[in-house]
Parts: sequence; C-alpha cells; structure tokens
Amino acid sequence: MKRLTLRIRLTLVYGGLFLLAAIVLLAVTYFLVDQRMADPVGVAINKGVLNANLKPQIVPPGDGEELRILLQKVQTDTKQNALNSLLTQGGIALGVVSVVAIAFGWLITGRTLQPLQQITSTARRIAGADTAGRGLHERIALSGPHDEVRQLADTFDEMLERLDRSFDGQRRFVANASHELRTPLALNRSLVELAITRPGAPAEVRQLGEALLAVNERHERLIDGLLTLADSENELTERSRVDLAEVAAYVGEQALDAARRQADGRPGQPAPRVPEIFWELAPATTLGDPILLERLAHNLVENAIRHNLPGEGWVSVRTGWSEGRAVLVVANTGPTVPGYEIETMFQPFRRLRQERVAGGRGFGLGLSIVRAVARAHGGSVTARPRDGGGLVVTVVLPAAPMVPPAVTAPEEAPLSAAALV
Repeated sequence: MKRLTLRIRLTLVYGGLFLLAAIVLLAVTYFLVDQRMADPVGVAINKGVLNANLKPQIVPPGDGEELRILLQKVQTDTKQNALNSLLTQGGIALGVVSVVAIAFGWLITGRTLQPLQQITSTARRIAGADTAGRGLHERIALSGPHDEVRQLADTFDEMLERLDRSFDGQRRFVANASHELRTPLALNRSLVELAITRPGAPAEVRQLGEALLAVNERHERLIDGLLTLADSENELTERSRVDLAEVAAYVGEQALDAARRQADGRPGQPAPRVPEIFWELAPATTLGDPILLERLAHNLVENAIRHNLPGEGWVSVRTGWSEGRAVLVVANTGPTVPGYEIETMFQPFRRLRQERVAGGRGFGLGLSIVRAVARAHGGSVTARPRDGGGLVVTVVLPAAPMVPPAVTAPEEAPLSAAALV
C-alpha cells in the first residue's frame, strides 16, 4: 500500500488537531451554557403580579400552579432551543472553519517543505545523469534562515563539491597520463622503424622489430581509447549537425579496408574471409561532436567485423528515424552471447570469457566508449543477443531540430530495432 506524502500527512495532522481543539471548545461552551440556563426564571407566583395600574394582584392558587407549570415549560423549551441552536450553528461554523484551516495547513505545509523539494529535485537530476560524475557541478544553494533544513542543504552542497573535485581529478589524470604516454610510444615506434628499415639489418632484427611495432601499436590503441573515454565523459560544449548515415558509411569503408589489409598481411596463412556488410542507410541527423560520433560508429562496425564467424559471417548497418529520434543499428553474426553477459561488455576493460581465454586483441573499451559517447549526447545504447549468434546493438540519439520528410522512400522508413534480423 502506497503511503501518503509528507505534505498530506502534515496537513491531516494540522487539520485533525484544529478539529479536535474546536470540538473541545464547543463541548465546553455547551456545558457552560447548559449550567447557566439551569437557574429558574420568571415571576414569583405566590407574591402576586402587577396589574396595569402597578398594583399587586393576588393570583388564585389554582391559576398560579397552572401558570408556574406553563412558565417552566416555556423555560425548558427556551433552554433546549438555545442549546440546539448552539450545537447546530456551532457545528456548521466548526465545519467551515475546519475546511479553511485544512486549506491553510496545506498551503503552509507546502511552503514549509519547499526547501526539501528543492533538495530532492537537485538530487534527482544528479542521480539521473547519464554518466557518473556528470551533473555534480549543480548546487542547491538554499537561501533562508540557518535552520535544520539549511544545514542539510549546505552539507549536501559540500558533499557535491568534494565529489565533483574527485571526478574532475580522475578525468584529468586519465587525460594527462594518456597524453604523456603518447610521446614515448611515438618515439619507440620511430626508433624501431628506423632499425628495421636500415640497410643490412638482419632478418632476426626485422622480425623482432615487427613484433615490437605490433606491441607498440596495441599500446597506442589503448592510450587512444582511454583518451576518447575521458573526453566522452566530459560535457559537450559545442554541437554540430551530424548525419549518422554519412558517418556509418565512412567508418564502414575504413573498417573494411583495415580488415582486408590485416587479412592480407599474414604470410604463410590462408587469408580469412572478411565479413560482408549490408547497408541500409537513411538520413538520421543529430546534434553532437562529429569526432566522438565517428568513434562511436567505428567501434560498433569494427567490433562487428572482428567478432564474427570466420566463414560466412556478415554485418548489417542501418540508420534512420524511430519515434522522432536518430537511430543506428549494427548487427552481426558470431558466437552466441549469453544475455547475462550483455551488461558486462559495456564496462571498461571487461570482455567475454571466450575472448579472455583466446587472448583477443581487444581491450574491452569499445562498447564502453560507445555508451559514454551516446550518453554524452543525451542518447542511449542497448544490445541484445541475436538468434543464431552475434549481437544487435542499437544506438538512439536525439534528433536534430528539423522536420522529417512527410513522404519517405522505402529505405527511409522508420526503423524498428526488433525487426532487424
């Protein structure tokens, strides 16, 4: 059973206390009036009455008794009518004043709880931030007297300040460390390339140099991934119009070329078949950072090509509109992915157990960067296992402020992620 809100409960308490006090006051008034009207009123029958000439007239005994009874009846009726009127009129007044008191109690309670509502709304905005650490720059900045609520708000602001500094320091450390590591890696690559291209270099030196270059390239990709992850967790300051269809087509061709070069660069081994890509690209314009969005699409397509079947594998890339939002859907064939492993794949440096055992070349940053970039743009990314193996990854981003075409070509029909495969 859902409990009543604090405002309703306080209003009911205020209204109940006022009603109780009013009922007690009405009961005390009724008792006092009843006691006061219990004294006999009227004239002394046996003393006689005054006639029109102000002379005493003796009332006969029989008539006096009848007159006394009549006066007592009049007195009793008058008393009862007065008490009934008191109860009736007092009850009506009590009801009206109680309603007014409850209404004022509702308004006063709302004004009293307004600082708590401000604290709650700020905490909810921070908790609803897409990325950890984003939104910590907000402050409650509660004004008013230094009471208990003000102390609570100030304590909350102090906690946010410390958390904000902590997250900023962490991001700066990752970015600075990545930049500092790029220089020695570039120097190592230059020295190794110089050594293996020198005339007369032995075959062993060339082979060792190629192995060192591969290790160096792996480290460079790791540093580049860390930098992208750190940048994507920062607030976007500038946004431009980006069409996901153009980005997907560009990075798809790049990923295919890289896969073909890698397949051709294995001497003595049969070249693995590069998966075929099926395109269905419709305009899907959003506002954001072109570099980060390009990295998002590149990671999705590259992962779809890399983690695929060695024989008859394929990749599907689709873009379009869905419920007024820009959508990018990438699906592929591949090994079966358990549903409970999906969330693990979006965590930094986390990979599927098959990849850890096989010693895959990935670092576990690809999907982490995709999620961070999507959240930085106010969007979301979801993944689900595909029937028969592989994944279907769907990225949904806010559409750019434009009116979608009223009549679209068949390939520009609204996308439904569930309809893919």
